[in-house]
Amino acid sequence: MKGSVLLPEQTVDNVDNVSENNRKNTEASADNLRVDELVGRASQVIAPLWPLRTFVASHPWAGLEHLTFEEVADRLRSSRGLDLYPSMRMFREALRRGELDPTYLEERLQKWLKEQPSVIPIVEAERLCRGLLWHEQVPHEVMNSLKMKHLIARIKDGKTPSDHMPFRWVRTKSAILEAQGEDRWVRVLDRHMIKWCKLFLDESQAMWGMPFREQGFYNAWRKLVHHDPSLSQAQRKRLKQMPTCAEDALKQALLNLGVARTDMERYLEEHLMALPGWAGMLLWRSRKSGQGHRLLTEYLAIRLSMEWALIAPRLPLAEAGEDGGDADFFPWLAAWVYWGECTPERWLGLPPEERHLRLAFARRFGLTVRPRLWLEAWEDTQEEKLLRNLSSAPTHDSAQQAAVQLIFCIDVRSEPFRRNLEREGPFETFGCAGFFGLPIRTRLPDGHVHAACPAIVDPRHEVREQLSPDDTRKYLWKESARLFVSHVFKKMKQGLVTSLLLPEMSGPWLGLYMLARNAAPDRVISAVHRWRKRLTEKAETNLTLNHEGCYGDTDLPVGFSLDEKVNYVSQLLKSIGLTSTFSPLVVVCGHESATTNNPYASALDCGACGGAAGGLNARVFAELCNQEEVRTALVAKGIGIPKDTVFIAAEHNTTVNELRWIYVPELPAAARDAFAMLQTRLRTVTRKVNLEQLAKLPGTGGTGRNPVAEAYRRAEDWSEIRPEWGLAGNYAFVIGRRQLTAHCNLEGRVFLHSYDWREDPDGTLLANIVAGPVTVAQWINLQYYASTVAPHVYGSGNKATQTITAGIGVMQGNGSDLLAGLPWQSVMASDREWFHTPLRLLVVIEAPRQHIASLLEKDLHFLRKVSNGWLRLVSIDPTNEQWEIW
Repeated sequence: MKGSVLLPEQTVDNVDNVSENNRKNTEASADNLRVDELVGRASQVIAPLWPLRTFVASHPWAGLEHLTFEEVADRLRSSRGLDLYPSMRMFREALRRGELDPTYLEERLQKWLKEQPSVIPIVEAERLCRGLLWHEQVPHEVMNSLKMKHLIARIKDGKTPSDHMPFRWVRTKSAILEAQGEDRWVRVLDRHMIKWCKLFLDESQAMWGMPFREQGFYNAWRKLVHHDPSLSQAQRKRLKQMPTCAEDALKQALLNLGVARTDMERYLEEHLMALPGWAGMLLWRSRKSGQGHRLLTEYLAIRLSMEWALIAPRLPLAEAGEDGGDADFFPWLAAWVYWGECTPERWLGLPPEERHLRLAFARRFGLTVRPRLWLEAWEDTQEEKLLRNLSSAPTHDSAQQAAVQLIFCIDVRSEPFRRNLEREGPFETFGCAGFFGLPIRTRLPDGHVHAACPAIVDPRHEVREQLSPDDTRKYLWKESARLFVSHVFKKMKQGLVTSLLLPEMSGPWLGLYMLARNAAPDRVISAVHRWRKRLTEKAETNLTLNHEGCYGDTDLPVGFSLDEKVNYVSQLLKSIGLTSTFSPLVVVCGHESATTNNPYASALDCGACGGAAGGLNARVFAELCNQEEVRTALVAKGIGIPKDTVFIAAEHNTTVNELRWIYVPELPAAARDAFAMLQTRLRTVTRKVNLEQLAKLPGTGGTGRNPVAEAYRRAEDWSEIRPEWGLAGNYAFVIGRRQLTAHCNLEGRVFLHSYDWREDPDGTLLANIVAGPVTVAQWINLQYYASTVAPHVYGSGNKATQTITAGIGVMQGNGSDLLAGLPWQSVMASDREWFHTPLRLLVVIEAPRQHIASLLEKDLHFLRKVSNGWLRLVSIDPTNEQWEIW
């Protein structure tokens, strides 16, 4: 085979001698190889993957933000064949829908042309670019014309290296062999790694756990791989040579494979990108346990050792130079002839250097610049539409004092609820991150612990839910009974004999239940809902809000000191601009979702609460605000909460659009009247919001059903693949006073964070909003973006064919990568019609210009996001109503 030297697989000793010679020639370079740093840099190409129980949005390219979005897109397209831009079909559909104004596309094209060096006449460059901009390829009849065939034949006869534009990247040895016609080594290697990852990461789903698991991934694998029947005797013998230390094993594998020192980082990147889901889960677990990149190092040590063991007889292997081939060369030549109006005679008369330059220009524009211009024009159109909408605010003579003030999460699903609520009565709403600025974790009476803050925030306090002794016994008995039944059922399924008896014992009853649930779903679902509520309902708990120090079973302080209480409350109230004119009743609303038989249920809950319901955070914040000592201390910070103002807590169910009351203390007369009015108006709000939301879901329009009943049915239906749209459609994040957006119908697509620059003279509150909520929203936005434009890599396929594996994630089938993104049904309305609009997040800040300039000067991380195209920034100066694009 061209470009490779194949060694005959005669004996294992022969291979070992080659490996030993290779190792001796390169062992000096391994002495100062810092594996941890190497793996750390390589890990930037993948993102941590949270398990399903706490599934939260993750930024797929967070480690690559030091590069521009265009550079990352170009890099992944060249190395992985992965397109990070929407397809031309999506762009054209957006144009047809009126979502993309062609005027902006023309402006973007002219701007780009002016920025290019004048090496090609501008008239010719513009003709070529305009043709490429509006057409994906030259017509087939032109490509197959006699004129083009003659031109191609003449170029082939006399082509020079400068005619080609090789795009070289570091490929794995197994990929090189596969490309040269060898067996499917990459697929074989992936299959082995999936098997070992499933065993190691399993969370008690398998009947038998992985032996030696407590000794670490690499050590457990090393002790078991010698017994793997899927490996040949020679391959097992090679693996016995690997060192006992993962770092040394990774070094040795790199040297055995003959990877050059300058290529090692890119070589590891390629192996991580082969299975980014499993690698991402190992990265998350490693960071969660405080081990940095330890598990990723062990994973790479195993993978490269396996690669060497599989292909050792074919080493050393020299990679042939890649020339790009005709498929890469001819389309751009045809583009110059067809759209650039460059005749074959003229092309052949050009110097080789100019031909190369023109081909490189056409290739760059067609592959990189064209989709960028289309995407930016799409974003420009939506940006102009939003800003025009915001600027149409009516003028009000005086603001009416609200009877009730409600604080919601910034989640885009809160916007329709807030809008309809404000139109139903004297209500005022605010938006903030749904964890309400409380970096906490909660511990339930049964000992279960989970973080109730964003993934980018580490919990600093523990809040415990406590019951009376009698209620604790009842609660623990219910939990024990539930777990016992679940455990027995699982063990019977796994047992050799009981697995045969279980269908006979449970089949008739479960069969009747299935028939009843499908024949009369409304009645059965209602009965199941009532039964489940009685089973899981627990008595009113008390929260440990006062500082109690650290217990023996926790590393965090339980509760808050007075200073901490005052700091958290004042920071949030100031950040949303609620420091005076309090209503008699203030409702703090966390949010949750309600779905059945949905692996991605946590993805529909509060992302700011780590994929959990936000009710606990709402209750903690409301109780803190009601404490007399906190209110007294708040006066010194310029916040005076009237004595007759009461904070209560609720949970906004985004699937059925209702508020559930979770903390309502004794209310004075004014607050009680306001509460009664709110409850009455909420029935109308729920109906209107459900009508609005259901109209967007496929298959629900024109059914004539009660929208509230239909929303409940979708929430409880175990066959429902799309109970709600979640955060699909999100594209913007507005930071400013509610009066900026109160008149707008933002269609549930915009994050709304309340902010009053007058309460933030030094810009600290704005900096906190940008560092926290904006970052979380950007992660959400890019996860939806990635799952839409590249679902085969960053999505998780069809919900109906997913397989939950190891208790941590989903696969398609039983041997795929661990799928990291959202299901097809979360972003698409049908197989060929998308629902989510893949646009990068637009951040709009209402603040004086100097606030924005100071923010970008101090927050270099945010500046990098803006400069490198990972999000867009627009400011509205309230002093002169000027818009500025940064």
